[in-house]
Amino acid sequence: MAEKGSIPEVMKALVAYGKSDYRLEYDYPVPKCGPEDILIQTEACGICAGDLKCMHGAKRFWGNDTEPSWVKPPFIPGHEFLGHIVAMGEKVEGYALGDRVTADQIVPCGECKFCKSGRYWMCQPHATFGFQSGNNGGMAEYVRYPKTAVIHKIPEDMPVEKALLVEPYACSKHCVDRAQITNEDVVVIAGAGTLGLGMVTYARMKNPSKLIVLDMIDARLEKASEFGADIVLNPGKEDVVREIMGLTEGYGCDIYIEATGHPASVKQGLSIIRKLGRFVEFSVFGEETTVDWSTIGDGKELDVLGAHLSPYCYPFVIEHIYDGRLKTDGILSSIYSLEDWQEAFEKATGKDGDFKVAFQF
Repeated sequence: MAEKGSIPEVMKALVAYGKSDYRLEYDYPVPKCGPEDILIQTEACGICAGDLKCMHGAKRFWGNDTEPSWVKPPFIPGHEFLGHIVAMGEKVEGYALGDRVTADQIVPCGECKFCKSGRYWMCQPHATFGFQSGNNGGMAEYVRYPKTAVIHKIPEDMPVEKALLVEPYACSKHCVDRAQITNEDVVVIAGAGTLGLGMVTYARMKNPSKLIVLDMIDARLEKASEFGADIVLNPGKEDVVREIMGLTEGYGCDIYIEATGHPASVKQGLSIIRKLGRFVEFSVFGEETTVDWSTIGDGKELDVLGAHLSPYCYPFVIEHIYDGRLKTDGILSSIYSLEDWQEAFEKATGKDGDFKVAFQF
């Protein structure tokens, strides 16, 4: 095994033992690097809305009476991370000590029918970084990439505030790709947080007829305009259904992308979208959403699509964050040390207007 310098036996890590039972530890074992593994020293790790929902016990993660738990504690959270290679197994090829790398959130098994058909992001076992003990995440000083991790190199001179957006923007790209936007479409993106803004700047590259962005926070709408939105509307202050119907001769938008994670946004979208429109659901919800499904079928005959993770999106995103075509200015707003994780998690709720909050090591 090749190693760069001295690697300690223990490290600092945030460890989740249960719902709201997160503990900062200073003597957590550094992962062992097997013959087909890569070990990185973490440079930085972003906090995702999914990390917050997991910590607060959303059943999507912890299960309930009818659904088993998806998370497997104890685990180290964090899937928006990058670092430098400090150790490699003897069977690893194509990388060198010191390379700056990141990876897809999913760690595909390589054996299920989804993996074997190239649809690795829907891998049946669905191991991911940051939610299961077998694949600990980036809120720690070191992380192990196993053999099947989908790893990508990041330019050494890409500023960390841009590099931290590779994972979320890759998810944003996949969602927008699912929408199949053309230059004739009126597109509505609901939600202008980090992921929504990633969708805005990428959707702008598709040159839709109109790009409309909705959010309850005016500062986010200002950023959406900066990133390429033609029209921004605040549902808390305006009747967005009336406004969008007025803009579309009463038909509604062609495409509605839901990126808020709030049930009201789903109902809003079903009201705004035209007959034969395309509804793309992206968010992870903290609670169940109930709608009248007859609107989807008998009422409008909609195409309803999901969007999950970021398959085959990293190379494009890395290239165009680097060259500036994907806008990133002002998204990373707060950086913390891991010791201040509680304050960082609170900040990441957006209560103070932050978009992206991260840890730097």
